[in-house]
Amino acid sequence: MTALTWAALAATLLGFIGIGLYARAPSAGVDDYVTARNSQGALALGLSFLASGMGGWILFAPPEVGVGLGWIAVAGYAAGSALPFVVFALFGARLRRLMPQGRSIAEFMRLRFGAGMERWVLTLSVLYMLCFVTAELTAAGAIVNMLTDVDGRVVIVGVALATLVYTAWGGLRASMLTDRWQAWLLLALLAIVSFAVTPLLQRPGLSWQLPSAPAANPWAVALTLLIAVTASNLFHQGYWQRMWSARSGQALRAGAAVGAAATLLMVLLVGGFGVLAAAAGLDVGSPPLPFFALLHALPAWLVLPAVLLGVTLVASSVDTLENALASLAVAQRPTLSLASARWLTVLLMIPAILVALQGYSVLRLFLIADLLCATAVVPLLMGLSPRTTRAAALASAGAGVAGAFLPTWLSTGSLAAALHAASFPGAVPTLAPFAGALAASAVVGAVITALSREPRGPDLARAAD
Repeated sequence: MTALTWAALAATLLGFIGIGLYARAPSAGVDDYVTARNSQGALALGLSFLASGMGGWILFAPPEVGVGLGWIAVAGYAAGSALPFVVFALFGARLRRLMPQGRSIAEFMRLRFGAGMERWVLTLSVLYMLCFVTAELTAAGAIVNMLTDVDGRVVIVGVALATLVYTAWGGLRASMLTDRWQAWLLLALLAIVSFAVTPLLQRPGLSWQLPSAPAANPWAVALTLLIAVTASNLFHQGYWQRMWSARSGQALRAGAAVGAAATLLMVLLVGGFGVLAAAAGLDVGSPPLPFFALLHALPAWLVLPAVLLGVTLVASSVDTLENALASLAVAQRPTLSLASARWLTVLLMIPAILVALQGYSVLRLFLIADLLCATAVVPLLMGLSPRTTRAAALASAGAGVAGAFLPTWLSTGSLAAALHAASFPGAVPTLAPFAGALAASAVVGAVITALSREPRGPDLARAAD
């Protein structure tokens, strides 16, 4: 089995490399490398949005939420994963019209609120994506370690190197072409796994009741995840790149709608595996890993498709993040050469690989990154309104940082306890830091906007596509 696993993993990664290199455009410049501007149709965008957002995390986080908190919390997770695409469908075409040569979310912040806000958003975006890519590589190693005799550390390095080969050479076009193949492969592998678990639905004693004392309030967790995932994904530079890669505003709206619907259904399905594991009374372990508990209750032949599913999920998100990180650097340094952009893509992956080899909690890494983004998501969205001023945006972002710690600080009287809670010990999604960040930034931003006499910003409502 080990030899077959090695062969299947190698064939999968080599296949991705071949597809990515096929998409390269050697004569293209730096702008095409990071935006593939005006080149992608609706279906290509929809599949790319799906593959870029789905990663190894969906085999860990949604099932873990489902096993302890049920469908309500899973639905919050799914809605949060899909909602950013709805934002792009509603406002993306207007932003393309306002910034036809745009490249990044940080550029939009500079246009609206100046260099200070641009630097803060750029910092958050980079930190979020580094956490994301680290968590994904960590997930790849964990999946392989749990299901096979293959050394997960080798797979971490293998996935990182394979995706770097084609993204460093082919840029966004390579990432988007592999996304299409990866999306179809994901759907096929997930269909196989879903079909295989159906016999458990006839298991004697199946109970869909939640434990009498769930770990947390399902509604609170659903709201927490809705806020956390939506906020962080709006700082995902890979999604902003795809906004400018669309052939037109209409293609962007249709592609975002496809991505939102597919993402919603996929997270619901995989989160449902956790609910099923709990209903079937399986031993999901501690910390709970219900997806893998399901696999142990199923035929052994299913292990290989599950491993390939996990590696494909990780590769589909990692290649997006690699090119997205490079694109932020290019957006900040327009004179950067194509060779420099490629080397930068490689260099940015080194710390992510080193941290991934440590095996930290995937869910905890995501929660910390999500909270960072939640501190600034209100001023980001306020930038869509011409009434919002620079002072209001900066004050709102500052208040968001303070608000992340304030609820716990006030309830415990300890700043150290507040800082500890905001690091999510035990990888438990807690509402207070997220709600505090959103409430503080929204209130402060609204008050200062109402009191400010600064000139209005660009009117995005009139920037129709």
